[in-house]
Amino acid sequence: MAGDSDNSPQFSDIGGDCSEDSGEASLVKDEASENENESKPTLNCKPPRHSMSTATFVSPANLMDYDHGGIGMRSPPDVKSSFLPIFRSGSCAEKGPKPSMEDVHICIDNLPQYLGEVADAPLPGAFYGVFDGHGGIDAASFVREKLLKLIVEDSFFPVCHERAIKSAFLKTDYAFADDSSLDISSGTTVLTAFISGRKMIVANAGDCRAVLGKRGRAIEMSKDHKPNHTSERIRIEKLGGAIYDGYLNGQLSVSRALGDWHMKEPKGSASPLSADPELQEVLLTEDDEFLILGCDGLWEVMTSQCAVTMVRRELMLHNDPELCSRELVREALKRNTCDNLTVVVICFSPDPPPRIEIAPAGRVRRSISAEGLNLLKGALEGNL
Repeated sequence: MAGDSDNSPQFSDIGGDCSEDSGEASLVKDEASENENESKPTLNCKPPRHSMSTATFVSPANLMDYDHGGIGMRSPPDVKSSFLPIFRSGSCAEKGPKPSMEDVHICIDNLPQYLGEVADAPLPGAFYGVFDGHGGIDAASFVREKLLKLIVEDSFFPVCHERAIKSAFLKTDYAFADDSSLDISSGTTVLTAFISGRKMIVANAGDCRAVLGKRGRAIEMSKDHKPNHTSERIRIEKLGGAIYDGYLNGQLSVSRALGDWHMKEPKGSASPLSADPELQEVLLTEDDEFLILGCDGLWEVMTSQCAVTMVRRELMLHNDPELCSRELVREALKRNTCDNLTVVVICFSPDPPPRIEIAPAGRVRRSISAEGLNLLKGALEGNL
């Protein structure tokens, strides 16, 4: 369990019905590959941006050894808090070993300012997204430009953000299919974080991943949509699809994406390849320090806990989310990732993460690092 669990935010797995019930997240494990290549390629990084938000999902891990997975948990009921997040973000993108760059991303720290005259913009509010394209960049670029606009224009906005987001994903997919100037056989996975006050909604269709850093613990806010995952396989087979060597219909390594209209049924029909996102909602608290959004090029060579540990250490050194995103990209390249790389790091406070201290009984006061504390918790919980 994360430190100070009494202040954990509300966490729920939602299906766009604006339910207040909390849900349970599933265990996700991966293995990081090590590589001693010390080359440092040139990175295309954007400067950090600033404005205002916090979050939940827990993972006991040995932080002395980066590579441990995250585990979800049911959060306790919401508690009253005066906490109001302040958003700072930084991003970094690199094409890696691929011949071209098909990823795009978006970072909006001040959503009311960005939306301008749009009524009912959340205050504070922010929006972030990573769009991992394939078969060309048309789909990724189109979704980046259209998705947020369709969210705020939806009839459910701002009464029910969840339904507005799910509706906008499908409307964006349909709009892309209707654009004759674009290659509608291109596709993109989509991962977004919409934040209104303390409420954060992560929407995912594909294999990008969102990971929350909560006092040094990795909390996965999305599930990778791979064809071989049990729930996805069942859905695919019910709709007449097939999986060959981990590929949907022998063509695509993800089971959800926007675009790829050569693989989909006509509009309005359910397809094995779905554009319907899965949503996770969380109420942010002081314990929620930052969020990492990354494409699969990062997570193929690094675990969620590894990334959280690296970002927290970097923030304690320089408190710059852009430099943190650069370090994650650089580390993934050293580990020989085979894909494009895009990473966004969002901080929820203007201050760096605090050093976690444990005060024993008596006059002697000792401190313990976040890494050591989480190692101890993992041992006590029997997770080592």
